[in-house]
Parts: sequence; C-alpha cells; structure tokens
Amino acid sequence: MPKHAQRGAIDREDDSALQEAYEDEARRLYLRYAIEFVEGLNLCPWATSARVAGKTRVEILTKNDPSPEDALAPAHSISCDETIEVGLLVFPRLSLDRLGFERFVARVRELDAERYGIEGPRMAMAAFHPEAEARFGNPYQLVPFIRRTPDPTIQLVRRSVLESLRQNHVEGTAWVDLSKVSVEELLKKKTKPPLHERIAENNFEKLSEYGIDHAKAILDEIRRDRDETYGAIEMRYKKREAGARLR
Repeated sequence: MPKHAQRGAIDREDDSALQEAYEDEARRLYLRYAIEFVEGLNLCPWATSARVAGKTRVEILTKNDPSPEDALAPAHSISCDETIEVGLLVFPRLSLDRLGFERFVARVRELDAERYGIEGPRMAMAAFHPEAEARFGNPYQLVPFIRRTPDPTIQLVRRSVLESLRQNHVEGTAWVDLSKVSVEELLKKKTKPPLHERIAENNFEKLSEYGIDHAKAILDEIRRDRDETYGAIEMRYKKREAGARLR
C-alpha cells in the first residue's frame, strides 16, 4: 500500500477511535451528572424512575463542531420511540458558549417543528450547558445552574408525559358550577401553580436543604473529571497522529 494511502487509512482509524473514546466518556460523565447530581439531590420528579425503567435514552454526537441539522436524526429517532420519555443529545465536541448553544438549540427546535403538522413536535426541548451562570436569588434564577451538564446537551421530554403530570394537578382557570359551591369556599380554594413553577420551587427547596456549596462541589468535581478526561483523549490521539506521520 502506498505511504499516502496507508496514512489515510490510519487517519480514518484514529478518527473512529477518537469518536468512540469521546462517546464512551461523554456517556459516563452525563450519567455522573444524572445520578450524582439530579437524582442524588432529588431535583427531577421522574428522573430516577425513567432511567431505571429504561425510558431514558442518551445519544452522544461525537462529530467535531456539529451543526443543528446533525441533531435532527437522533432527535427524530427518540421522538418515534414511544417507550422513551426523556431523551438527551450530548455534544462533547461542540465549542459554543452558553448563548451560542441557546441559538443552536433554537434552530434545532425550529427545524424539528417543520417536520410535524398542526399537532406540533412530540418532544419538548431544553438547552443544558456547563457554563450556565450560578445565581441563587430565587427558584427561576437557579434553573441554569441545575442545567449545568458536563457537555452542551439538549434534553427532550415527551409532551404527553408533561401533559399527564399537568393533568394530575389543578392549574389555571376551570369551569365551576356556582350553584353547587359557595363564593366563600371558592375563594378559599387555592389553585396549584403550573408544573414548571412547582418543579423550580421544589428544586430551590432541595438545594437550600442540601446546601448550595454541596451541590456546586458535585458539579465542579464532574467538570474537573470532564476536563482531565477529554484532555487525555486529545493528548493520546495527537501522539498517535504524530507517530503515524513519522512512519
């Protein structure tokens, strides 16, 4: 085999091995975040049950700096699998800051919506990013901190699951037969806040209970693990690439 052809074969082999290494480690790191942080601090009402029951699916997109279009196929695959309630698209090699990733996810959401009719997409999407700002003044300011995954990640939650959770609680306005209830009783009856508000308030209470410093220490340790692991991967394959050039 000519030397240039041999080098090309080595390059393809190295790239495949590099992507496989990123996939294995990105999956491991996400599971650390899910189990040690989200489940460990009880920050999601269905995270543990969905994962244990096999209703969570994690897809790692290992392409270097992928485009929003690259996310469409795995997002559609998750959407079409009715057994999956929560999907995660993880991007270990996407070099976007938090705002850039928000725009990236907005474009994925837009492209995904174009594939569906009037009923709209089956999955709701949310952006998670390791550089999310840490602010703890109120439950809503805390949301980006809780979404501080090791890598830029798109969370997909099946809309039917969200609707089921909402229907288990009284929300918003409802028709009431005033002939069967007194005005005094009606005024005393409190309507529960929307689902997203209840989750935000629950998470705020949980983190206040466990301690913000404790929660931050968990995320910082996972981030340290990520940086060291990815640095070692890049170093290992750069050495292999340099060795191949010398042959």
